[in-house]
Amino acid sequence: MKVAVLDINGKETGRKADLSNDVFAIEPNNHAVYLDVKQYLANQRQGTHKAKERAEITGSTRKIKKQKGTGTARAGSIKSGVFRGGGRMFGPRPRSYSFKLNKNLKRLARKSAFSIKASEKAIVVLEDFSFDSPKTKNFTNILKALDLQNKKSLFVLGASNNNVYLSSRNLKGSEVVLSSELSTYKILNANQVILLEGALEGIVTNLSK
Repeated sequence: MKVAVLDINGKETGRKADLSNDVFAIEPNNHAVYLDVKQYLANQRQGTHKAKERAEITGSTRKIKKQKGTGTARAGSIKSGVFRGGGRMFGPRPRSYSFKLNKNLKRLARKSAFSIKASEKAIVVLEDFSFDSPKTKNFTNILKALDLQNKKSLFVLGASNNNVYLSSRNLKGSEVVLSSELSTYKILNANQVILLEGALEGIVTNLSK
């Protein structure tokens, strides 16, 4: 698959980038995508929720009424969950929501996500660029040139570039990641995926193992 390479002004450079069909033109596996996105969102959960149960409530331990003869249900503790102020029955406890997925399935999910974006014409290849210093205005100018001001965008770098990352950090709708940090969720969550030329080889290498 051939895609025109753009410069930071949104103009074609006259070069074409070759996107591997093994990564960007496969038949998407929707279930693999579902599982990988589910795992990503599950890993974001802190799992620190906690409710006090009857053993953890402060209160009297006396029997609050006699066992028989009252005409109502027996009750042995004011800390029971049936009374106001009592402990919660089967309340949430701290836990981890993470679960395991095989590497091959995660690679398939990411290739499926790229193929979905490619079929939607939502992938742009941009020539490598850098900034002399971190400036949000510089990054905003690139978004304007690519008509991405009001869209969610994901910029994928081939190598770490601190100035580009810091320039984008204040922009809510844009995210900059390395090719090794890609996830299925981030790819699908973006309206437009911008791949820098230097990232293409790393993406194909990582997803072809």
